[in-house]
Amino acid sequence: MDYRTAGVDIEAGYRSVELMKDYVKATMRPEVLGGIGGFSGAFSLDRIKEMEEPVLLSGTDGVGTKIKLAFLMDRHDTVGIDCVAMCVNDVACAGGEPLFFLDYIACGKNYPEKIAAIVKGVAEGCRMADSALLGGETAEHPGLMPEGEYDLAGFSVGVVDRKNMITGEEVRPGDILIGAASSGVHSNGFSLVRKVFDINEETVGRYYDELDGTLGEVLLTPTRIYVSMLRAIRERGVRLHGCSHITGGGFYENIPRMLPEGTAAEIDRSSYPVPPIFELLARTGKIEEQMMYNTFNMGIGMCMAVDPADADRTLAAMEASGEKGYRIGCVTEGNRTVALL
Repeated sequence: MDYRTAGVDIEAGYRSVELMKDYVKATMRPEVLGGIGGFSGAFSLDRIKEMEEPVLLSGTDGVGTKIKLAFLMDRHDTVGIDCVAMCVNDVACAGGEPLFFLDYIACGKNYPEKIAAIVKGVAEGCRMADSALLGGETAEHPGLMPEGEYDLAGFSVGVVDRKNMITGEEVRPGDILIGAASSGVHSNGFSLVRKVFDINEETVGRYYDELDGTLGEVLLTPTRIYVSMLRAIRERGVRLHGCSHITGGGFYENIPRMLPEGTAAEIDRSSYPVPPIFELLARTGKIEEQMMYNTFNMGIGMCMAVDPADADRTLAAMEASGEKGYRIGCVTEGNRTVALL
């Protein structure tokens, strides 16, 4: 009797590490100390000394049931981007710079090429966020998880000078709300998505003219990473009064998280194009509009509150960073509510 007989293949673990090393190396920042494969990752804090009052920020998340789509399509190189995005976007919308990321993959059986494909996506997400993939863990769980399945979660650590934190305390009536376009459904609401489309091998391969692609391809599109965009806005000299990452809970749950007492948000639904996937979802599932905006990002992945004088500069910075932005509404007096007009 040995570990392999019990269901854990140590050699496969070694093979996975070898296959992923090049992807991990591509994410290294100058602050990373030591090589790959140690018991812990080391990150120098020398540059943080330049800040007046450095504050560490952290974010942790997973990909949710979107991962079931990756199983079905046998495509595993994009969910890693989703995992990174869900974490670093939370850090960035507080004003922080993501420094490093750690991932955790739990699988029923370690297939080295599959694990390497997952980590390739994680590394690509880290590269987009200028964040080092400092470490991770692949755990084989025979008897606990089916052999062909896995789960993926991650953890991001960032830093910000306290004076530059985006807390929402500066949001005030009259502020303009700027929305950053999403890449689609991102990584939230997939339990409802899978129910609506009865996701299986046939439905994911179905082509829709309105989507200009198959359902599976569109749904598997990775979550957009907004780190570079927010850095570009900051470098233009714009101070964001508030910032909200539109994830699970959609507009109604997430936008109020950046609103202080005495304020509310008004959103003009006609101010930006809603991606076709959401219209298809609503029509196919007979989902009421209020529920759509309470579940999905509806085409806006991040919402920012700025002084009216900074609106044009903000939009210009977004365009220069490769992101599409829209004036989607304004802040009014109220009780931390969201009104869709």
